[in-house]
Amino acid sequence: MNILVTGSSGLVGSALCASLESDGHRVARLVRSDASADQGRFLWDPAGGSMDDAALGGRDAVVHLAGENIAGRWTAAKKARIRDSRLRGTSTLAEHLARCNDRPATLVCASAIGYYGERGEEPLTEDSPPGSGFLSDVCREWEASAAAAVVCGMRVVHLRFGVILSPAGGALAQMLLPFRLGLGGKVGSGRQTMSWVSLEDAVHIIRHALDTRDLAGPVNAVAPNPVTNLEFTRALGRALSRPTLFPMPAFAARLAFGEMADALLLASTRVLPEKLRASHYSFRHREIEPTLRALLGNS
Repeated sequence: MNILVTGSSGLVGSALCASLESDGHRVARLVRSDASADQGRFLWDPAGGSMDDAALGGRDAVVHLAGENIAGRWTAAKKARIRDSRLRGTSTLAEHLARCNDRPATLVCASAIGYYGERGEEPLTEDSPPGSGFLSDVCREWEASAAAAVVCGMRVVHLRFGVILSPAGGALAQMLLPFRLGLGGKVGSGRQTMSWVSLEDAVHIIRHALDTRDLAGPVNAVAPNPVTNLEFTRALGRALSRPTLFPMPAFAARLAFGEMADALLLASTRVLPEKLRASHYSFRHREIEPTLRALLGNS
């Protein structure tokens, strides 16, 4: 296949490009600087709505992963960057694809389980309605921003990723130092449900979405066995052979992280991968403790 990727320098994007290229697929990249068509790198300005349309023609598919990292304190400016990077980037890409005469057949876009918001223990599938709050609003508008690609007849898949686990980056990488020092513990009550997916599965789910022609619309990109924060904490402690005796109370999480704490650390979202199951996707990692041991080299 001949595939164009945005967000290729991120945690998921770099792993995806390496996976595709190792299997002989051709990969081009949309970048915001240092573009060189000879090296398969094409310039775009998602905020300004412009891009090099030469990047689009003759591709089999586009994978869109670009967007501002949601980690960090959510100031007004940070929230604007989170929203604008997703909405403007996706609408720019979709509108240019709609005008392309030799457009790809498939667009796979990143989304997130933040779409569902705080839902307690309610089992959530792709048919569940959106929640409320900043992340839910962003995810709903983010997915809607690809409308131009849908209208022109492209197959569009919105992968609603859970917490992506990798020691190379993201949430797990940030937890490793305190947990290795024996300073880890549950957050808040520990009863909130965490829907997760390994980086390896995240990459293979993207590839599954590229290859599965009857897969379209929202797809929950999560492992089939979500866990509570307490279960995750204990599993990580066992994988590292460290105690987990230092909880972070809810008030301390809010003090340290502000609004982000309620949306990411304290919210409970039990998401199920119904469409992946129905399309016969085979998970590499299904249970949290064996996954953590494999990721950390302790399997």
